Amino acid sequence: MPSALPLGDPVPADGSFPPEVIEALPARADKPFGLYVHIPFCSVRCGYCDFNTYTSADLGPGASHQSYPETVVAELEFARRTLDDAGAPERALSTIFFGGGTPTLLPAGDLARILQKAKDLFGFAPDAEVTTEANPDTVTDESAQILAEAGFTRLSLGMQSAVPHVLRTLDRTHDPDNVPTAHAAARAAGLETSLDLIYGTPGESLEDWSQSLRAAIALRPDHISAYSLIVEDGTAMAAQIRRGELVDIDPDDQADKYIMTDQMVAAAGYEWYEVSNFSHKGQSQSRHNVNYWRDSDWWGAGPGAHSHLAGMRWWNVKHPAPYAQRVQQGISPGHGRELLDAEAAVLEYLMLRLRIVEGLDVAEFNTLPQLLQGGGVPITGQVLQQLTAEGLADPSAACPTEAYPEGRIVLTLEGRLLADAVTRRLLE
Repeated sequence: MPSALPLGDPVPADGSFPPEVIEALPARADKPFGLYVHIPFCSVRCGYCDFNTYTSADLGPGASHQSYPETVVAELEFARRTLDDAGAPERALSTIFFGGGTPTLLPAGDLARILQKAKDLFGFAPDAEVTTEANPDTVTDESAQILAEAGFTRLSLGMQSAVPHVLRTLDRTHDPDNVPTAHAAARAAGLETSLDLIYGTPGESLEDWSQSLRAAIALRPDHISAYSLIVEDGTAMAAQIRRGELVDIDPDDQADKYIMTDQMVAAAGYEWYEVSNFSHKGQSQSRHNVNYWRDSDWWGAGPGAHSHLAGMRWWNVKHPAPYAQRVQQGISPGHGRELLDAEAAVLEYLMLRLRIVEGLDVAEFNTLPQLLQGGGVPITGQVLQQLTAEGLADPSAACPTEAYPEGRIVLTLEGRLLADAVTRRLLE
């Protein structure tokens, strides 16, 4: 089952923002503004997945494959009105990301229609990045061309593995032979490409993982994502492990596979820019995800979608049917929201900055308003020296420069493996 939503404070029916957010909005005018569109449909629910997805093609009025695009369009119109009522500065969309679920279960023309409405309502930055996730079985030459002509710039293919028995364990139903076919269709349409992989599946050997990496690299995508498998409570895979039908996840095995990933993709010309993401020499990064990690703003449309604006997060009701009902009634689909307190803001800043290749600017961190409000303690030169001496932080980045007078914490390969532990140490 999909994971439960957090509680939070109730969202007003009109979606209006609290005074603190409205007051902070003018200062966010130069921050990138993105849009996330959640498509909740899947043909099969994978055993490891706890995302907000549903296998039925008809989940009620406004929540069927046929009617869902209009429901999303209605939320985009609601978003435009709500931002205008709050006096939010005009910001063209810099990134748009269609995720799920399987967005490409909907006809490409429907995705194009949603995208056009977003452009009409918000406008696009001149270099806007527009991505959709896709199951390899759902991409054809024709659909890729329709997406490209509509303004999509990037296709993110859920490859997961090139090994049939690993795909079966993950309950992935796509034909691995369709990955190069879908990739070629995207390339022919002029789209940038990303391949998403998962490592650490029960029963996956090091050779299996090496085979998947070799298959992905051979296609020469612009971008590769490699995520360690996390088994969430309540999923079918968690039950299989509990019953002894599958072996449990082995952190040491996952660490070995991450090291293999870093070595193999680096040899192929890819560089890490976030713990789980690699691109060619700083190019073709997922700018949408980068904006998440850099505290930018975005509106999340669709059931269960999360949004962020000026330090406030909110999330929509989870099931597509009540989501559609609220949107059709012209009221906020929001289920709950929260304003981060000082302690949570400092923790989030640390966690996100340590995950990216730019690292954590020590001087910037030490002057965070939330830190000064009592949400943490400053990072000292001694701490920085300890992290570099232990091989967790890059010593060249730690050196003070004109741009970074107190240095930066950029994690080494070993540091990336222990990113959570480094975060805890800095909080202490």
